[in-house]
Order: sequence, then C-alpha cells, then structure tokens
Amino acid sequence: MRNVVLVVAEKQFRDEEYQIPKDILTKAGFNVITASTTMDQVVGTYGLEALPDILFKDVKVKELDALIFVGGGGSSQYFDNPLAHDLAKSALDQGKIVGAICIAPVILANAGLLDGKRAAVYPDGADTLKKKGAIYTTNPVETDGLIITGNGPDAAEEFGNTLVKMLMK
Repeated sequence: MRNVVLVVAEKQFRDEEYQIPKDILTKAGFNVITASTTMDQVVGTYGLEALPDILFKDVKVKELDALIFVGGGGSSQYFDNPLAHDLAKSALDQGKIVGAICIAPVILANAGLLDGKRAAVYPDGADTLKKKGAIYTTNPVETDGLIITGNGPDAAEEFGNTLVKMLMK
C-alpha cells in the first residue's frame, strides 16, 4: 500500500482542500494518513472535523510516497516551522512527491524548494513565492518535477487527480 501524508493545521485548514484530495486518493487505492501537531480532533474553516492518524513530528519520510500540506489560514502555523521545512526537503531529496495547496505553498517556498520552480498559490502568497525565487503561475494546479502546488479550494479536485497521476507514474 502506498502512503500519502496530508498535513493539516490544528484549526482553520480548508475543508475541501483536505477532504476532496483525500477521497480521490482513497478511491484510487492509496493509504491516506492525516498528520497534525495534535492527536486531538482538528477543525477546518467550515467545521469539518478530522482525527489525525499521526503527530506531524512522527512522520517518517521513508515510509511515505507523498507529503502534502493542506491550505487554509491555519496552515500559517507551518510557514516558518523548521520541522515542516526539514520534512519537505527530506521527502524531495528521497524522490517523494511534495505538494501544497492554497496558501500552503508558502511553506515550500520558505523551505527553499520552489526556487526556479513553477508554482501555483492562493493570490495572497504570490509575493512570498516570487521573493523566494518561484516562477509564479496563475494555473489552478502546477507541477514541476516532483512538486505539485494548487491555488485554492476550487483547484482541490484537479489537485487530487493530478496527485494520483503523479503517484501512478
């Protein structure tokens, strides 16, 4: 079974950016693991509740095929998080898919992973991506090598489907 870790904030993650890709991945036969900084129930912007499977600090990169950061205002808790940056870098170094949707691509930019890479992000994050060397595009979903980014909740379905295609390669 191939493992995809979805990293969510404790609160204010975007419900559809979590649930839609999770459903698409599960239907395609992937084991979806929800990670957060708590094992207590996490709550999305619109009230979606989820129970994390693992603490974010316990994620083992060698045991996953993709590491995805879910967007929403709460994802700012990972923007400058050294562990988030280290996990994302380690995953990419080990040939794993690394992704983020909505405002969460700021995490990847701050980790130094988007320098010279095409990336999508919620418009509020465009300046940060550009400052960190990303080639900002207005596409709903952008892939560059093993990196996938999406620009918000309207891109959740395309993001999930693109992720499945990348994992099937």
